[in-house]
Amino acid sequence: MGAIAAQEPRLNGDIYAREVRLIGYDGEQMGITSIGEARRAASDQGLDLVEIAPNANPPVCRIMDYGKYKYDQARKARKARKNQNRAETKEMKFRPKIDVGDYTTKKKHVLRFLKAGSKVKITIMFRGREMSHPEQGLTILERLADDLKDVAVVDSKPKMEGRNMHMLIAPIPHAFDKKEKQDSKKDKGSKESTTSETKE
Repeated sequence: MGAIAAQEPRLNGDIYAREVRLIGYDGEQMGITSIGEARRAASDQGLDLVEIAPNANPPVCRIMDYGKYKYDQARKARKARKNQNRAETKEMKFRPKIDVGDYTTKKKHVLRFLKAGSKVKITIMFRGREMSHPEQGLTILERLADDLKDVAVVDSKPKMEGRNMHMLIAPIPHAFDKKEKQDSKKDKGSKESTTSETKE
């Protein structure tokens, strides 16, 4: 508990230095001033005096809204954690003799994972005699990589591990944004052509 408290900067009346180097709310360098004057300057603006560099000589203090600052920092930390979670690796399993409908469904799931920013581990599961035809699994992986080439790259090439074959794919940054723009242009173009045909 003490370790957590120690990480918090000293504020207002808890700053014991006699003189401080003061930075204003807008980042302006206000020079070296007595601690009393620095506290008054912060108080007059309805803000806090925060010691941001206690080991400097003299310590550096800044006038700020510390409550808002802590809220912004917490929000940034949450956003960073969210982005980190989004970057996790998902997995989608295929069979070497998968039918067209099942392949299409699973491909949609893979696309959804990629769009969310996740890498996707594609696993081909072999059973029994299927092990003697690894090329069937390789064909599926190559087909999937080709189908998704506009939005994903192969991060780890196909390889056998026991009874399974794996391939890792990663999303191409901003690829989905570009794809959606292209799709909307196509839709707009087809609507315009349909409208002109209707007029004729």
